[in-house]
Amino acid sequence: MTEHTVTSYDEELKSLAIKLTQMGGHAEKILNDSIVALKTHDKDLAVRTIEADETIDVLEAEVEEQAVLMIAKRQPMAVDLREIVGAIKISSDLERIGDLAKNIAKRAVAVQAEMDAQKSIVAIDHMSRLAAGQLKDVLDAYSQRDLAKALDVWKRDSDIDAMYTSVFRELLTYMMEDPRNITFSTHLLFAAKNIERIGDHATNIAETINYLVTGEPLHDPRPKEDISSFTPSDYAQTDD
Repeated sequence: MTEHTVTSYDEELKSLAIKLTQMGGHAEKILNDSIVALKTHDKDLAVRTIEADETIDVLEAEVEEQAVLMIAKRQPMAVDLREIVGAIKISSDLERIGDLAKNIAKRAVAVQAEMDAQKSIVAIDHMSRLAAGQLKDVLDAYSQRDLAKALDVWKRDSDIDAMYTSVFRELLTYMMEDPRNITFSTHLLFAAKNIERIGDHATNIAETINYLVTGEPLHDPRPKEDISSFTPSDYAQTDD
């Protein structure tokens, strides 16, 4: 009877992990498709990408419901409890990544006719590649319980921040040079910020993996390079 219970419990934990893997795969696809739609001005792809986010929402609800039932039924402790709590946290981050990618697709619809924005879109595409790489690596780290790979993702968050700051300054310059640039530049700023936030959520997942593996939270401050919200005097100090 005990062996049967343990086997059943293991299957439930595997089921949680499978759902998270499915969520991760959908999140990666939505992110990639949203950027393609932005680059190619593909309205149909953007609309399909927006609609595809619902799949992630459904999976998150399933993960949360299953996790709560497991806690109530199994009363897990130590490592097992960390696994279940970690699954809830990771599913929440993946759901937010899906939402942010969906928002990028919405921007793709809004700027599809603004061909003058192509230079900035190239920079945003580079940002998205960095974020997609982080997402892939952190999902691999979760499936393999690879702490070193998770911490590498955590350290690389500053790369996306630095790229976002560069895009922010470029688009701000466009808006200052010509008021006609304000509309599409604003849409692209939101798209870039969404990508920067995706990097933050990938970093959240890396921190959760650290907790799963070590049982301790990651106390070190995150390496951040996003200075877009600084005041003008802060910019001057940063450039010195």
